[in-house]
Amino acid sequence: MATPYVRVELGTVISTQREARARFEGLPLLVTAEGQTGGRGRLGRDWIQAPRAVSASLAVEPGWPESRMGVLPLIAGLAAGEAAGKSVSLKWPNDLILGGRKIGGILIEAAGPLVVVGFGLNLWWPDPIEGAGALLGIDPGPRVPGRVAEQWADDFLERMAKGPGGWGREEYSSACSTLGMQITWEPDGSGTAVAIGGDGGLVVSTPGGEVVLDSGEISEVRPAS
Repeated sequence: MATPYVRVELGTVISTQREARARFEGLPLLVTAEGQTGGRGRLGRDWIQAPRAVSASLAVEPGWPESRMGVLPLIAGLAAGEAAGKSVSLKWPNDLILGGRKIGGILIEAAGPLVVVGFGLNLWWPDPIEGAGALLGIDPGPRVPGRVAEQWADDFLERMAKGPGGWGREEYSSACSTLGMQITWEPDGSGTAVAIGGDGGLVVSTPGGEVVLDSGEISEVRPAS
């Protein structure tokens, strides 16, 4: 049985994250908007929105142990990949990649028991900024973003309800383009990404042995040049 949630559709807002946090009243809450004037990515970066895009935030209280909350970004990313389609790959922990370009991503913010999960996906962008892309070559129209957001929320909540151990780590690993890649991370880390840990971390083989990267601590993982 699907997890029930409240659905709110808005016009242009500052941030769906802000709206979802302010409007949450106990039940999971999905907020979508036609546009954002202050959308954010991870680490406070600006989120530049395509002309036709999904702008959604899901406010929820998972009730999980704090030690397992690192899995949530991967669940959200996996659900986003499912909503976008099988041609999309995942860059750990939760960027959506198509044709080598980033077309979407996830932002998670927690305050006490409340977690607000943001989902942005470029659906159509005829003139994207450098490094960015879009899922579709034509404008799908104004109703599609909401449908994609609902599919994402349904999938995310269903996976979350299975608990930290049953969310789909094998599926994520199959969709993750980071695995097998030579990577670097700040300030001076480098190695080969070999697995996804049980807590959502990225297991990396280095000359000094295996290390596990935490998505909450690592600002960015890059392919080694």
